[in-house]
Amino acid sequence: MAVSPELRAFIQSPDAVDFVTRASDAFFDYVRTSGEVVVAQVLSGRYVLCYVKRENFPKLMDAMGPGFISSAAVVLGLLDRPALEAAGVIQVQNQPYLNLKGRGVLLGFVDTGIDYTQPVFRYEDGSSKIRYLFDQTAEEGEPPQGFVYGREYTGADIAAALASEAPYQVVPQRDQAGHGTFLASVAAGRSIGDFIGAAPDGEIIAVKLRNAKPFYREKYCVPPEQSEAYSSSDVMVGVEYILRKAQELGRPVVICLGLGTNFGGHDGFSVFEEYLGGASIQRGVCLCAAAGNEAQEHHHAMGRIAEAGETRDLDIRVGEQAGDVWLSVWNTVADRLSLSVRSPTGELVGRVPARPGVTTEVKLILENTRIQIEYLFPVEGSGSQLTVVRILGATPGIWTVTLHGDIILDGSYHAWLPMAGFVSPTVEFLTASPSYTVTVPSTAVGVICCGAYNSANGSIWPASSWGPARSGVQLPDLTAPGVAVGGYWPYGYGTLTGTSAAAAVLAGVCALMLQWGVVEGNDPSMSTYQIRAYLIRGALRTPALSYPNEQWGYGTVQLMQSFHLMREL
Repeated sequence: MAVSPELRAFIQSPDAVDFVTRASDAFFDYVRTSGEVVVAQVLSGRYVLCYVKRENFPKLMDAMGPGFISSAAVVLGLLDRPALEAAGVIQVQNQPYLNLKGRGVLLGFVDTGIDYTQPVFRYEDGSSKIRYLFDQTAEEGEPPQGFVYGREYTGADIAAALASEAPYQVVPQRDQAGHGTFLASVAAGRSIGDFIGAAPDGEIIAVKLRNAKPFYREKYCVPPEQSEAYSSSDVMVGVEYILRKAQELGRPVVICLGLGTNFGGHDGFSVFEEYLGGASIQRGVCLCAAAGNEAQEHHHAMGRIAEAGETRDLDIRVGEQAGDVWLSVWNTVADRLSLSVRSPTGELVGRVPARPGVTTEVKLILENTRIQIEYLFPVEGSGSQLTVVRILGATPGIWTVTLHGDIILDGSYHAWLPMAGFVSPTVEFLTASPSYTVTVPSTAVGVICCGAYNSANGSIWPASSWGPARSGVQLPDLTAPGVAVGGYWPYGYGTLTGTSAAAAVLAGVCALMLQWGVVEGNDPSMSTYQIRAYLIRGALRTPALSYPNEQWGYGTVQLMQSFHLMREL
């Protein structure tokens, strides 16, 4: 599909707003009558990637209703903060009858890109193991077939670059952050000295994400200094690209998502989560997502209002120079809540009635602060109520958000601040809970949600996010080594701690499972749910704990143990 220069310029414009929605007659009727929405691409046959000018986004929301908020993009960040032996990978690689090293399997990474010049991504003859590289940030060159932005580099392009004395003049993509390079090396790196990736014979498809649009950075109060902020729409496009390439090549694929966010319902019902869940059940596809690093950040609070007329307080500590503060409150379909806000100086924003799709803004008299309260219900998918509070130019001290029970049948509520890096480290709930801190999109139904533990001493990594999902689904599914994991950055060998590192280990494990199942014909229809089941059965568990639990899930990944148990079936 040829992309006109005008369309590409609009898509790349900072004033364009991206979103992905379910294809429906009502939506396409609005597209036809308004003339303001550009439908750019179809994803998985039932979702559409669209763009609209930012000044027209409120009109779109008014026309489609407040529940349409589930189609707006959320902003994600990176989940970073000798692992393979603990996960049972080395034993499987060296077992003569298994000899699994990822042959015939693709590993996809939707992240910060990849340093394709690293020796860890090259075979002994010097050729690259990277089959395709999709650079979403590229403003010149042809987009991949069927896509509308970015530029595709093939294995031949990368080979030409590696043969050149100036490789970046041939393939100019660079991984400035290094996060995508590191994850790819852990999951699929070749042997260099004492280092080896989990699936060294697997091949790589890498997607370099572009940064989120200014509209979403402002909407979610992303700090100006946060350079690694990505749109869920672009993540979905990246996943779609990997799936299409795997289908073209006729190969099974593991997709590793080392990104996360607190901007969402944490329940699996958003368009973003639903799309990933649908991808996870495709034959020969496995999706792994990092659980998040939020357990100790004091960014989640929860409670219950017993009956209508009762109130509960959310107290938020805000430090000096904290900037803007974003807060979301989610409650169930059966309830309706309204809010009031008290500033540190005692100035009160009285109870604002809960009217769907209405945003109320109040400028405080004694402080240079504005308060925005926005009610959105019923949210498409779950029917829940989302209430967003933005404190713009927050003064230091204790802010109190009071929840008023208007209609109460269930009474439970959950509140989230943005995850670390997306709000000042001086902002936290005074009464916080580490439960329900798994980040989106690891909450997508069907995706393997991976926490992190310390393989050196067998303890859970303290920051690894706890489950369950807000829907009640038990998460994480499993934990993998995630402390001081060795791998390669653009500058060379180093380590990384975080659930994204654990997810990369798990992705490599899943690649070995796909080789055994699909490539070698032992389970040709294998997808995420079969792999999840095999790994859960083989997970290591300690007698001192009951499983599954909200920290460890079903236990720690042990691939060799999974194969031992599969042999007994």
